[in-house]
Amino acid sequence: MSSKRAALVVAEGLSRIWRILPVKLRENFIFGLFVLESRGDPAEGLRRLFALQDRLELAVNERAMAFGRGEHPKHRLTRYHDFFIERIADGDHVLDVGCGYGAVARSIARARPAAKVTGVDYDPGRLGQARAGDNPPNLSFVESDATKAVPDGPWDVVVLSNVLEHIKDRAGLLTALQATTKARRFLIRVPLFERDWKLAMRRELGVNYYSDPDHKIEPRQSEFRDEMAQAGLHVDELITPWGEIWAMMSPLKRA
Repeated sequence: MSSKRAALVVAEGLSRIWRILPVKLRENFIFGLFVLESRGDPAEGLRRLFALQDRLELAVNERAMAFGRGEHPKHRLTRYHDFFIERIADGDHVLDVGCGYGAVARSIARARPAAKVTGVDYDPGRLGQARAGDNPPNLSFVESDATKAVPDGPWDVVVLSNVLEHIKDRAGLLTALQATTKARRFLIRVPLFERDWKLAMRRELGVNYYSDPDHKIEPRQSEFRDEMAQAGLHVDELITPWGEIWAMMSPLKRA
């Protein structure tokens, strides 16, 4: 049993004892601890509260995955898959870079049965989950590090859903993908910095303001547009629902 799994089993056992107490009493006790932790210098108190908030988010996401039986409810609730599907034609060849456990690629393949959809990821564990899913015949998965190589194309559409923020040389990756895929459309989803005042507050205090410790950036709209231009991509469409950037790009015509 993994250490994470063991910790969750212990937590489940302890929670049964904890839940004997009335809900309101538990809530007031926890809130009181937060208040006590925040006392003293306001800046230091905010730093400690933000650190606790980050840990609370881990617990929220773990419970959300359990509630969704292995698939995060955000896929269903935000309907961000529809953004990709609506911009992909039936018959397109689609490359989903950093596909993870295949949720987006699977949605595209089901909605566009004449399309050829290939998901690429370097994590064999996640690919195992993707391949074990209820996959339509027009969907396949390939283990590969897209920063080094992708399956042979040509491809019509490249999808990068919550991928670029994990990459240090984003312009370099996008430039390379244009050369290797010859894609006409790039569909990108990334978290937006300008989604909450607390991110600016966190940065001012010098504490983590990313939603994932592996993120290299959570861009402003202006930063995103600048990086797309550096990569030789024109922003054809950009919307910001749910505190994210959802964008469609096409390669700039070179002189």
